[in-house]
This record gives sequence, structure tokens and C-alpha cells, in this order.
Amino acid sequence: MTATLLPPTIEHEMLGTMRVPGYADVTAAAERLAPHVRRTMLLRSPVLDERAQAPIWLKLENLQVTGSFKARGAFNALLNMDAAQRARGVVAYSTGNHGQAVAWASRCLGVPATIVMPVDAPENKVEKALRHGAKVVRYDRLRESREAIGMRLLAETGATLLPPGDHPDVLAAQGTLALEALQDLPAAARESLGLFATPCGGGGMAAGCSLVLRELAPQARMVAVEPREYDDTVRSLASGKRESNPAGAKTICDALQAATPAELPYAINSRSLSAAVSVSDAEVAAAIRFALDELRLVVEPGGAVALAALLAGHISADGRDAVIVLSGGNIDLPLLRQIALE
Repeated sequence: MTATLLPPTIEHEMLGTMRVPGYADVTAAAERLAPHVRRTMLLRSPVLDERAQAPIWLKLENLQVTGSFKARGAFNALLNMDAAQRARGVVAYSTGNHGQAVAWASRCLGVPATIVMPVDAPENKVEKALRHGAKVVRYDRLRESREAIGMRLLAETGATLLPPGDHPDVLAAQGTLALEALQDLPAAARESLGLFATPCGGGGMAAGCSLVLRELAPQARMVAVEPREYDDTVRSLASGKRESNPAGAKTICDALQAATPAELPYAINSRSLSAAVSVSDAEVAAAIRFALDELRLVVEPGGAVALAALLAGHISADGRDAVIVLSGGNIDLPLLRQIALE
């Protein structure tokens, strides 16, 4: 799919009740977040460069506070709420990383938080949300609707919903990781950048990063990577409309189990992504082992899909500099042990 830039008129207009953010919102979020989140490093590996036959720069969001890039969006959204909204609290639904991030940000700012999480969410992610002081409500994703549960909680408490993707403050803040990466690249690498690849669930990170790419490196291809069983963005780009994943689909990439592309991210991604590709669970496991063995990094399945796509040959840097985002490191130890020993 050939990338096309967003028409200038879409930025700052409304998509339903949501304002579509732009590059200025990303830079404002970066300034707002600087005292609170880590400026994660870029890492080069001679072994990876040799495998890819190109200079590869890994953006290490697996080392971010709370263990994933989600800390950026959660904290920015809470900072932009007024005092009355914060006092009433927030409700978030999450498979894990967004919930942890909201719980952490809420604790930092003294905001009551309730996280709606599926019963099959990794227990380490549930425990960390609880550790940060959030209330956790569990649900069965096959028989219950997290959105319906969230709406009930909002009606009962008067809290504000903080979704993982469909929120302009969340989306703009996720783009700050691309802003950091491009600012930290050597000038020559930034000018020759040919590829920027991110994991993709609901699409918020890809959409936020694309706002930065088109401003600072418009020559680079923006690629989103999904698990093969949750390839809704791949199919949505092909059909021209938001597609859904089948109920009961399974993947080890728990962080990327979105039912369908989020509305606001898709409005951006449908115009700005160069491509979306999918990877198998076996390819993800191989990427996790590569990160552990060659890079000495712990990466969770959902955080490793872009690296998996590169290692498996589904995306290519074509000999040019590339940025690959490792978006999270919150993997259950039993799963890590199982993958490491395969």
C-alpha cells in the first residue's frame, strides 16, 4: 500500500467527539512528559546489522517506566485533565500494559483508577496494576464486553474513560517515542532513514509516530506489525474499512489483542501507513530469543513483533537506516522460560 500524507484539513478537526492531533501536539506532549518518563535509548547491534544488511536502530521502550511505551499516553492524558476530572477518577480497559500505565500515572498524580482487565491477562500485569493502587475488575473476553463494563463503571462513579488508543492526548504522547528516536539519530542516519516499524494493536503508537515521521523524515516508510491471528490492520488497509478479528483468536502477543483498529488511530493510519504486515507466534518467539541471546534484552511478545518481522524477512530496510521499536518488556517469567528453552 502506498503511503499518502494526511490532508492538512484533517488535523485538529473532529472525528466524532475526538479532535485529531497533529505534530504540534506531539511536541507539546514531549515537553510535558520530560520530567516523568524515560527518554529511552537507541541501540545498535553488529549482529542485527549483519542479519538485516542495513544499519538498524532499536528504540528500547521495553525499558520505559512500567515496562512499555503506554506510560507516555497515560501520563499525558492525566496531566491534561482538570482537577475536577482527576478527583472523580479514571476508568481504563486493558489487556495489561495500558492498565499498568494508567495505574502508575494515577498513583503519581493522586487519581483514583479502575482497570478493566480480561481474566486471561498475564498475572504479572494484573499484579503490577494492583501494586500501583488501582482497582482491577476482571471480565471474560469471550462472553462479556469490556466497553459495557467500562460504561457501567463510569455511570456509577462519574469517572473519565481513558481508552488505550481512541484519545488524542494518548495518541499524541505515543508519538513522542518517534520524536525522541529521530532527534537522537545521527543527522546522516535521519536523512537516509528508510523504515520506521512499530508493533500494532489498536494502532495508537503507529498513528502517533506517523505524525512525527511525515514532519521530520517524510522519506521513511511507516510500517505497522501485528500478530498473524490479530491482523485487523492488515485486512483493514486492504479493504478500506475497519475489520474485526474473530472471537476466540489466540496469540502469545497478549498486548496486541485488539478486536478492531481503534477509530482515531485508523483515521490516521489509513492515510499514513506505507504497509502493515503480520508475523506468526513462532517468529515472535524467535525474536524474543534473539533479543535475549544477542542483545541481552527482555522483550515481551507484543513488543517483539516488529523485530520479528525484520528477522523473518517480512520487512526490509533495503540497505538504509531503519528504526525498529521494541515496545514492551512485560513478559511472564514462565512464558519467557518456555520460549528461551525452545
